Amino acid sequence: MRKSKIRRSTKETIINCAINLDGTGKNTISTGIGFLDHMFEIFSNHSLVDLKINAKGDLKVDLHHTVEDCGLVLGESFQKALGNKRGIKRYGFCYIPMDECLTRAVIDFSGRSELVWRVKLTLKKLGAMETELFQEFFKAFVKSSQCNLHITNIYGKNNHHIIESCFKAFARSIRMAIEIDKKIKNKIPSSKGLL
Repeated sequence: MRKSKIRRSTKETIINCAINLDGTGKNTISTGIGFLDHMFEIFSNHSLVDLKINAKGDLKVDLHHTVEDCGLVLGESFQKALGNKRGIKRYGFCYIPMDECLTRAVIDFSGRSELVWRVKLTLKKLGAMETELFQEFFKAFVKSSQCNLHITNIYGKNNHHIIESCFKAFARSIRMAIEIDKKIKNKIPSSKGLL
């Protein structure tokens, strides 16, 4: 069973996260940040990863700690649930159109952390969430899941559409990458024999 539960407790946040990589996209989300909750619901729905995440953070200070720590916890949950990554496809990619915009996400669960974020936003906030925090979220996810992730908004005008398409492309690329490849179901997908 490719499942994991992670709890992170600091002076800034308390976060509980549970995932099932072989789920159907069921989710229960509560972070105290409406727009982030919406993105997590979209992520779960399009990745088919069952996701429970409950976060209590120092929102009276600002949203940064909660957003970043949610990224860390989600990434750590994937790292734990994937284990030695035996049999996974490892790579995933997806183009997502959303009205006037088009976004691409490409992921490799390589064991190495690298984020390439080519997304330009013209608003400072979406809902209560500062738009600069989306990059911080993905940077934290990449760090703790030990993956390469490249997200590029190829074109688009509406900031909501751009970010939503980023999360949908991210979700769909993960869905592809974590799928078990029947041809190599007992092998680690690396010429080195280790990821």
